[in-house]
Amino acid sequence: MKKVAFIGAGSMADALISGILKNKIVDPHRIWVTNKADHDKLKEMQTQYGVQTTYQLEEIFHDVEIVFLAMKPKDAAVAITRIKKYLTKEMLVISVLAGVAINSIEHLAEKELAIVRAMPNTSAAVGKSATALAINENVSEEQVKLVTKIFGTVGLTAIVEEKQLDAVTGLSGSGPAYIYYLAEAMEKSALDIGLEKNVAKEFIVQTLLGAAEMLSKSSKEPQQLRKEVTSPGGTTEAGIKILDSYGVQNAFIDCIKEATAQSKRLGKAFGAKMEV
Repeated sequence: MKKVAFIGAGSMADALISGILKNKIVDPHRIWVTNKADHDKLKEMQTQYGVQTTYQLEEIFHDVEIVFLAMKPKDAAVAITRIKKYLTKEMLVISVLAGVAINSIEHLAEKELAIVRAMPNTSAAVGKSATALAINENVSEEQVKLVTKIFGTVGLTAIVEEKQLDAVTGLSGSGPAYIYYLAEAMEKSALDIGLEKNVAKEFIVQTLLGAAEMLSKSSKEPQQLRKEVTSPGGTTEAGIKILDSYGVQNAFIDCIKEATAQSKRLGKAFGAKMEV
């Protein structure tokens, strides 16, 4: 691979660079990183990973094969407009910008490009992301294999239609936050029932890991697994009855639907701004 450029140096860029280097997909000296103005972050990444950093766009785009759009979505329009003259159809453009459609990127670039829109989640930092990939018609089969390999370094990947990405955002893109929210509640309850925080955290984490492993390895549906833990008249049933009385399952369903709707709204708002 000739060269990979990251436009943006936030947590997702950090996670992807870490995964790429751990799996030796490309040498660190072939990875170039820039951002809006955070010099300290670039210096930190250069020290940690041995990557190249610069604010000279001519330098970063020279002989580049893959360009990651990894800035904050609110900065995307300005950033893409600034770099558009360097983008070519021969490059593979990979966007991790939530809510920014492929046609919006092409509109800003004012040219046809080979674009992959990716929706990973923050678990990429520990190699456990669930990443959905949507591609446009300019992306070659070889490029699809390459981008799948790259995101495979930080977890599971799947190719989906772009219209499904809002649903992926609501379900797995925001999903880690829902689990952390649950863990928060479990920690608070542990204190109330007399467990020390450090002991409680260990048990909560192991419980979540174990349940996730059961879901992964078992052929049984989640409902069946739950029922197998829930003995009539037992402690689990007593707890589940409280969850049902508060409508917790319906609340989670509405939560995911609303996050999906918000992703759609953000995408429409971004597109509308460009038409003004």
